[in-house]
Amino acid sequence: MDLKTEVPHAARIYDYLLGGKTNFPADRAAAEEIVRQVPGLPISMRANRDFVRRVAKHAVTELGLRQFLDIGTGLPTPPNMHEVVQAVAPESRVVYVDNDPIVLTHARALLTSTPQGRTAYVNADLRDPQAILDSPQVRDTLDMSRPVLLSVIAILQFIPDQARAREIVSTILGALPAGSALAVSTVAGDLPAPAGDEVAKSVRSYNAQGIPTVAYTRSGVEALFAGLDLVDPGVTLVNTWNLDEAAPEVPDRNAFMYCGLAVKP
Repeated sequence: MDLKTEVPHAARIYDYLLGGKTNFPADRAAAEEIVRQVPGLPISMRANRDFVRRVAKHAVTELGLRQFLDIGTGLPTPPNMHEVVQAVAPESRVVYVDNDPIVLTHARALLTSTPQGRTAYVNADLRDPQAILDSPQVRDTLDMSRPVLLSVIAILQFIPDQARAREIVSTILGALPAGSALAVSTVAGDLPAPAGDEVAKSVRSYNAQGIPTVAYTRSGVEALFAGLDLVDPGVTLVNTWNLDEAAPEVPDRNAFMYCGLAVKP
Protein backbone atom coordinates (compact mmCIF):
# COMPACT_ATOMS: atom_id res chain seq x y z
CA MET A 1 0.00 0.00 0.00
CA ASP A 2 1.45 3.37 -1.07
CA LEU A 3 0.74 5.79 1.77
CA LYS A 4 2.24 8.73 -0.19
CA THR A 5 3.77 10.18 2.96
CA GLU A 6 6.07 12.36 0.86
CA VAL A 7 3.05 14.41 -0.28
CA PRO A 8 1.08 16.61 2.15
CA HIS A 9 -2.46 15.42 2.84
CA ALA A 10 -5.25 17.64 4.17
CA ALA A 11 -6.21 15.20 6.95
CA ARG A 12 -2.65 14.99 8.24
CA ILE A 13 -2.16 18.76 8.06
CA TYR A 14 -5.37 19.09 10.10
CA ASP A 15 -4.02 16.53 12.56
CA TYR A 16 -0.75 18.42 12.97
CA LEU A 17 -2.46 21.77 13.49
CA LEU A 18 -4.70 20.21 16.17
CA GLY A 19 -1.63 18.90 17.99
CA GLY A 20 -1.82 15.32 16.72
CA LYS A 21 1.11 13.03 16.05
CA THR A 22 -0.02 11.13 12.95
CA ASN A 23 1.70 13.27 10.35
CA PHE A 24 4.90 13.28 8.33
CA PRO A 25 7.59 15.81 7.37
CA ALA A 26 5.74 16.84 4.19
CA ASP A 27 2.56 17.46 6.19
CA ARG A 28 4.38 19.40 8.90
CA ALA A 29 6.26 21.55 6.40
CA ALA A 30 3.03 22.36 4.56
CA ALA A 31 1.21 23.10 7.81
CA GLU A 32 3.96 25.41 9.06
CA GLU A 33 3.92 27.35 5.81
CA ILE A 34 0.13 27.68 5.92
CA VAL A 35 0.20 28.85 9.54
CA ARG A 36 2.96 31.32 8.71
CA GLN A 37 0.46 32.85 6.30
CA VAL A 38 -2.60 32.36 8.53
CA PRO A 39 -1.68 32.26 12.25
CA GLY A 40 -5.32 31.99 13.36
CA LEU A 41 -6.06 28.82 11.38
CA PRO A 42 -5.55 26.35 14.28
CA ILE A 43 -8.07 28.32 16.36
CA SER A 44 -10.64 28.03 13.58
CA MET A 45 -9.92 24.31 13.24
CA ARG A 46 -10.54 23.78 16.96
CA ALA A 47 -13.80 25.73 16.66
CA ASN A 48 -14.82 23.46 13.80
CA ARG A 49 -13.92 20.39 15.85
CA ASP A 50 -16.23 21.53 18.63
CA PHE A 51 -19.00 22.05 16.07
CA VAL A 52 -18.64 18.33 15.28
CA ARG A 53 -19.31 17.56 18.94
CA ARG A 54 -22.32 19.87 19.16
CA VAL A 55 -23.93 18.81 15.89
CA ALA A 56 -23.53 15.11 16.71
CA LYS A 57 -25.03 15.69 20.15
CA HIS A 58 -27.94 17.62 18.62
CA ALA A 59 -28.57 14.90 16.04
CA VAL A 60 -28.78 12.17 18.65
CA THR A 61 -30.61 14.09 21.39
CA GLU A 62 -32.90 16.45 19.47
CA LEU A 63 -33.43 14.61 16.17
CA GLY A 64 -33.34 11.12 17.68
CA LEU A 65 -30.92 9.79 15.08
CA ARG A 66 -29.05 6.57 15.73
CA GLN A 67 -27.18 6.11 12.44
CA PHE A 68 -24.30 8.26 11.22
CA LEU A 69 -22.29 8.41 7.99
CA ASP A 70 -19.23 10.63 8.50
CA ILE A 71 -17.35 11.33 5.26
CA GLY A 72 -13.93 12.95 5.37
CA THR A 73 -13.36 11.73 8.89
CA GLY A 74 -9.74 12.74 9.27
CA LEU A 75 -7.47 11.31 11.92
CA PRO A 76 -9.05 10.44 15.27
CA THR A 77 -9.31 13.50 17.53
CA PRO A 78 -11.40 13.18 20.70
CA PRO A 79 -14.23 13.53 21.11
CA ASN A 80 -14.95 11.56 17.95
CA MET A 81 -18.46 11.35 16.57
CA HIS A 82 -19.17 7.82 17.80
CA GLU A 83 -18.00 8.77 21.30
CA VAL A 84 -20.45 11.68 21.40
CA VAL A 85 -23.47 9.79 20.07
CA GLN A 86 -22.85 6.49 21.86
CA ALA A 87 -22.49 8.34 25.17
CA VAL A 88 -26.15 9.32 24.71
CA ALA A 89 -27.41 6.29 22.78
CA PRO A 90 -25.03 3.31 23.07
CA GLU A 91 -26.83 1.49 20.27
CA SER A 92 -25.81 4.13 17.71
CA ARG A 93 -24.05 2.99 14.55
CA VAL A 94 -21.35 5.07 12.86
CA VAL A 95 -19.57 4.58 9.55
CA TYR A 96 -16.41 6.61 8.98
CA VAL A 97 -15.19 7.29 5.43
CA ASP A 98 -11.83 8.72 4.34
CA ASN A 99 -9.56 8.40 1.31
CA ASP A 100 -6.27 8.39 3.25
CA PRO A 101 -5.30 4.81 4.16
CA ILE A 102 -3.36 6.13 7.17
CA VAL A 103 -6.59 7.61 8.53
CA LEU A 104 -8.39 4.30 8.20
CA THR A 105 -5.52 2.39 9.82
CA HIS A 106 -5.61 4.64 12.87
CA ALA A 107 -9.39 4.70 12.93
CA ARG A 108 -9.56 0.92 13.16
CA ALA A 109 -7.06 0.98 16.03
CA LEU A 110 -8.57 3.83 18.04
CA LEU A 111 -12.27 4.13 17.24
CA THR A 112 -13.90 1.28 19.11
CA SER A 113 -17.64 0.98 19.55
CA THR A 114 -19.83 0.29 22.54
CA PRO A 115 -20.97 -3.35 22.71
CA GLN A 116 -24.53 -2.28 21.84
CA GLY A 117 -23.54 -0.14 18.87
CA ARG A 118 -21.21 -0.49 15.95
CA THR A 119 -18.51 1.41 14.07
CA ALA A 120 -17.16 0.67 10.61
CA TYR A 121 -14.58 2.23 8.33
CA VAL A 122 -14.51 2.70 4.56
CA ASN A 123 -11.48 3.64 2.49
CA ALA A 124 -13.28 5.63 -0.20
CA ASP A 125 -13.41 9.05 -1.81
CA LEU A 126 -16.29 11.51 -1.47
CA ARG A 127 -15.97 12.19 -5.19
CA ASP A 128 -17.31 8.68 -5.83
CA PRO A 129 -20.50 8.73 -3.75
CA GLN A 130 -21.96 5.57 -5.27
CA ALA A 131 -18.90 3.58 -4.19
CA ILE A 132 -19.53 4.75 -0.62
CA LEU A 133 -23.20 3.81 -0.76
CA ASP A 134 -22.39 0.42 -2.29
CA SER A 135 -19.60 -0.44 0.15
CA PRO A 136 -20.18 -3.55 2.28
CA GLN A 137 -19.36 -1.58 5.41
CA VAL A 138 -22.19 0.88 4.79
CA ARG A 139 -24.67 -1.79 3.75
CA ASP A 140 -23.80 -4.08 6.68
CA THR A 141 -23.72 -1.36 9.35
CA LEU A 142 -26.51 1.04 8.42
CA ASP A 143 -30.17 0.26 7.82
CA MET A 144 -30.80 2.51 4.84
CA SER A 145 -34.55 2.37 5.42
CA ARG A 146 -34.05 4.31 8.67
CA PRO A 147 -32.83 7.92 9.05
CA VAL A 148 -29.10 8.64 8.87
CA LEU A 149 -27.03 11.73 9.63
CA LEU A 150 -24.79 12.47 6.64
CA SER A 151 -21.82 14.42 7.95
CA VAL A 152 -19.49 16.23 5.54
CA ILE A 153 -17.36 18.28 7.90
CA ALA A 154 -14.46 20.38 6.60
CA ILE A 155 -14.27 18.38 3.37
CA LEU A 156 -16.30 20.07 0.61
CA GLN A 157 -13.74 22.88 0.22
CA PHE A 158 -11.43 20.28 -1.31
CA ILE A 159 -13.81 19.74 -4.25
CA PRO A 160 -13.09 22.79 -6.42
CA ASP A 161 -16.26 22.42 -8.53
CA GLN A 162 -19.02 23.51 -6.17
CA ALA A 163 -21.76 22.32 -8.53
CA ARG A 164 -20.18 18.87 -8.41
CA ALA A 165 -20.04 19.07 -4.61
CA ARG A 166 -23.79 19.79 -4.51
CA GLU A 167 -24.41 16.87 -6.87
CA ILE A 168 -22.39 14.52 -4.66
CA VAL A 169 -24.26 15.54 -1.52
CA SER A 170 -27.58 15.22 -3.34
CA THR A 171 -26.67 11.72 -4.58
CA ILE A 172 -25.99 10.47 -1.06
CA LEU A 173 -29.02 12.20 0.43
CA GLY A 174 -31.13 10.70 -2.32
CA ALA A 175 -30.32 7.24 -0.97
CA LEU A 176 -31.41 8.20 2.55
CA PRO A 177 -35.00 8.21 3.83
CA ALA A 178 -37.07 11.10 5.15
CA GLY A 179 -35.97 12.14 8.61
CA SER A 180 -32.30 11.87 7.66
CA ALA A 181 -30.13 14.93 8.15
CA LEU A 182 -27.16 16.71 6.61
CA ALA A 183 -24.39 18.34 8.67
CA VAL A 184 -21.93 20.56 6.81
CA SER A 185 -18.99 22.76 7.63
CA THR A 186 -16.75 24.34 5.03
CA VAL A 187 -14.49 27.31 4.44
CA ALA A 188 -16.29 30.67 4.35
CA GLY A 189 -15.38 32.85 1.39
CA ASP A 190 -17.34 36.05 1.98
CA LEU A 191 -16.37 37.11 5.49
CA PRO A 192 -15.49 40.72 6.32
CA ALA A 193 -11.92 41.65 7.20
CA PRO A 194 -9.84 40.55 9.00
CA ALA A 195 -11.27 37.01 8.82
CA GLY A 196 -11.97 37.30 5.10
CA ASP A 197 -8.37 38.23 4.40
CA GLU A 198 -7.18 35.27 6.48
CA VAL A 199 -9.45 32.89 4.57
CA ALA A 200 -8.16 34.15 1.23
CA LYS A 201 -4.57 33.58 2.38
CA SER A 202 -5.48 30.13 3.68
CA VAL A 203 -7.04 29.10 0.37
CA ARG A 204 -4.01 30.36 -1.54
CA SER A 205 -1.67 28.52 0.83
CA TYR A 206 -3.47 25.18 0.49
CA ASN A 207 -3.49 25.49 -3.29
CA ALA A 208 0.22 26.34 -3.24
CA GLN A 209 0.82 23.08 -1.33
CA GLY A 210 -0.88 21.13 -4.12
CA ILE A 211 -4.20 20.71 -2.27
CA PRO A 212 -6.98 22.20 -4.45
CA THR A 213 -9.18 24.30 -2.18
CA VAL A 214 -12.09 26.70 -2.61
CA ALA A 215 -14.18 28.80 -0.24
CA TYR A 216 -17.97 29.03 -0.10
CA THR A 217 -20.22 32.05 0.25
CA ARG A 218 -23.03 31.78 2.77
CA SER A 219 -25.51 31.38 -0.09
CA GLY A 220 -23.29 28.66 -1.53
CA VAL A 221 -23.53 26.72 1.72
CA GLU A 222 -27.28 27.30 1.87
CA ALA A 223 -27.53 25.80 -1.63
CA LEU A 224 -26.15 22.53 -0.24
CA PHE A 225 -29.27 22.37 1.95
CA ALA A 226 -31.74 22.98 -0.89
CA GLY A 227 -34.97 21.06 -0.30
CA LEU A 228 -34.12 20.38 3.35
CA ASP A 229 -35.43 21.96 6.54
CA LEU A 230 -32.64 23.93 8.19
CA VAL A 231 -32.30 23.60 11.95
CA ASP A 232 -32.02 26.92 13.79
CA PRO A 233 -29.94 29.07 13.62
CA GLY A 234 -29.49 28.12 9.96
CA VAL A 235 -26.14 28.60 8.24
CA THR A 236 -23.77 30.39 10.59
CA LEU A 237 -20.15 30.44 11.67
CA VAL A 238 -18.81 27.38 13.46
CA ASN A 239 -18.12 29.41 16.60
CA THR A 240 -21.78 30.38 17.05
CA TRP A 241 -23.90 27.34 16.08
CA ASN A 242 -26.03 26.12 19.03
CA LEU A 243 -23.43 26.80 21.68
CA ASP A 244 -23.48 24.93 24.98
CA GLU A 245 -21.56 25.46 28.19
CA ALA A 246 -18.72 23.25 26.97
CA ALA A 247 -18.14 25.25 23.78
CA PRO A 248 -14.93 27.29 23.66
CA GLU A 249 -15.12 31.04 23.20
CA VAL A 250 -13.80 31.83 19.74
CA PRO A 251 -13.96 35.37 18.32
CA ASP A 252 -15.43 35.82 14.85
CA ARG A 253 -12.05 36.98 13.55
CA ASN A 254 -10.76 33.43 14.15
CA ALA A 255 -13.78 31.56 12.76
CA PHE A 256 -13.18 30.82 9.09
CA MET A 257 -15.93 28.27 8.43
CA TYR A 258 -19.67 28.19 7.86
CA CYS A 259 -21.77 25.33 9.15
CA GLY A 260 -25.32 24.08 9.35
CA LEU A 261 -27.65 21.16 9.97
CA ALA A 262 -30.82 20.34 8.05
CA VAL A 263 -33.41 17.57 7.97
CA LYS A 264 -34.76 15.78 4.90
CA PRO A 265 -38.57 16.14 4.89
